[in-house]
Amino acid sequence: MSQEDQFPEPDLPQALLPPGFLKNPVHLLAFGFGSGAAARAPGTWGSLAAIPFWYAFAWLPGMVYWAIVLVAFLVGIWLCGKTARDLKVHDHGGIVWDEFVGMWIALGLFPDQIAGVLLAFVLFRLFDVVKPWPISWLDDRLPGGLGIMIDDVVAGFMAMASMFAIDRWLMPVIV
Repeated sequence: MSQEDQFPEPDLPQALLPPGFLKNPVHLLAFGFGSGAAARAPGTWGSLAAIPFWYAFAWLPGMVYWAIVLVAFLVGIWLCGKTARDLKVHDHGGIVWDEFVGMWIALGLFPDQIAGVLLAFVLFRLFDVVKPWPISWLDDRLPGGLGIMIDDVVAGFMAMASMFAIDRWLMPVIV
């Protein structure tokens, strides 16, 4: 059964949510504390909303930081899957918990200047929107909450790897 058969498109546009939808804590988290309810570019708003939360725990030791990201990913599989089932739409545009986790991965090299945070944001959004292989392959094949989460996780790792390459090979040439 394809994802389209599992989640037929509703009669209402994706931007419209059932009344009181975000009062449910599961949906509120999946919608990035409401940032995913933006009428335009909810993924971008969700990615931006993830940054202040990142600042709240980026100072923790690396193992603790990555444990938080892992737990957020695992919980996100359930959160996003439940919210998609409740909305009857696979990967509703407003579900942005995956963007939160993807951004936290992209920021995993802990940039210490705003330019580094901005670069992580731009690279993450680029990989998330363009979806180069293997992101597009995973996005097309994995169902449910895992399918919603995994493309942004891979985009986050690709952004982080790009940041590493820029810092390692491009920055010494510019400076």
